[in-house]
Amino acid sequence: MPVAPDAQHALVVIDVQQGFDDPAWGRRDNPACEANIALLVDAWRQAERPVVIVRHDSTSPGSPLRPGQPGNDLRPGLSGDVLITKSVNSAFFGDPDLHAWLTERGITRLTICGVTTNHCCETTARMAGNLGYDVTFVIDATHTFDRPAPDGSVITAEEISRVTAANLHGEFATVVTTPSVLAG
Repeated sequence: MPVAPDAQHALVVIDVQQGFDDPAWGRRDNPACEANIALLVDAWRQAERPVVIVRHDSTSPGSPLRPGQPGNDLRPGLSGDVLITKSVNSAFFGDPDLHAWLTERGITRLTICGVTTNHCCETTARMAGNLGYDVTFVIDATHTFDRPAPDGSVITAEEISRVTAANLHGEFATVVTTPSVLAG
């Protein structure tokens, strides 16, 4: 079933950049992430809903996400109604001002997907919830990487995603899957 038109419901696609293919990030979860994002973008385009693209412009000298590096580029075929650039975790601290852009258009509902689950996606969802948006977080349209814990052990990307879902669901967002979003 196609997604119904709703001008007050934007898809926010965060940091789907080529630099996240760099092996230096480590092992990742959810190999279906990019395909699920593409399904969501296609559904939003077909329904003529607004699509917000967010790009991380790192200020760290060695980052593959730094402007001027190939890794800063968005994945091919990704386009939206506005491009928000940021150098921090939240899309709400970018240029142009995301909250102002959404408010000017009467957008009150956000569906969030992208990279990485527990950094820019989670931070943006938390801020959106605090700003009063009705937030849907599409967990299987995000991915993250294994991370070292303070004690030196490794926390798997899958566990990080599970904890992110638990942190967000019912407080900052409703956590769902791509099929549930596409089913309406």
